[in-house]
Amino acid sequence: MRKVYSTATEALAGALRDDMIVMAGGFGLCGIPEALIDAVQASGVKGLTVISNNAGVDGIGLGRLLATRQIRKMISSYVGENKLFAQQYLSGELELEFNPQGTLAERIRAGGAGIPAFFTKTGVGTLIAEGKEVREFDGETYVMERGLVADLALVHAHTGDAQGNLVYRKTARNFNPMMATAAAITVAEVEHMVPVGSIDADAIHTPGIFVQRIVHVANPSKHIEQRTVRPRETAGAPAGAGEDV
Repeated sequence: MRKVYSTATEALAGALRDDMIVMAGGFGLCGIPEALIDAVQASGVKGLTVISNNAGVDGIGLGRLLATRQIRKMISSYVGENKLFAQQYLSGELELEFNPQGTLAERIRAGGAGIPAFFTKTGVGTLIAEGKEVREFDGETYVMERGLVADLALVHAHTGDAQGNLVYRKTARNFNPMMATAAAITVAEVEHMVPVGSIDADAIHTPGIFVQRIVHVANPSKHIEQRTVRPRETAGAPAGAGEDV
């Protein structure tokens, strides 16, 4: 079975359609499948329900799909860095299913594990629990959350091979591995393609059985969501002056 494709557009050929559910990995702007998101934008598909921890920022990542009005609904945890997202939500253009971050992660993991629902204490007594089943276990109240599955998962990995075995790097490991297990089709963009057998079996985060298509994206852009630097020292000022304490 051929898994490696030359471009992101080729890797997504036949896998996209209007009104589908898409999972997009990454945390903030770290580990996002940017090349695949750009290919989704170029395809013109619309009415998408996108499951992602956040919605990128204006002009980067999922922010590009928001700009072209291709996303109908977001199932997310943190969306505070995207002004366009806020505008579309407040105007009623965009639906939002808001989740505590840990709950979102567990909903995706559960979907990939074939678990249709689970109970958690997070959100009990808040808006999060409205309309959901609530039960008591051992004298404590829990709210039921449904597992999440998608038609398509887009993930970004640091290293991969032609069989689809993937390794993620540091923060990019957030959400990508669990999303790779929770979709009918998983497409991975990989920074470094290596020969089959060269990845230590104990180091593999996502086994190739979960991955249907791969595209090599060398030297991807590494965006910084919020750049924080130390204040510049004033000429002639004593050492340490102007620095945060």
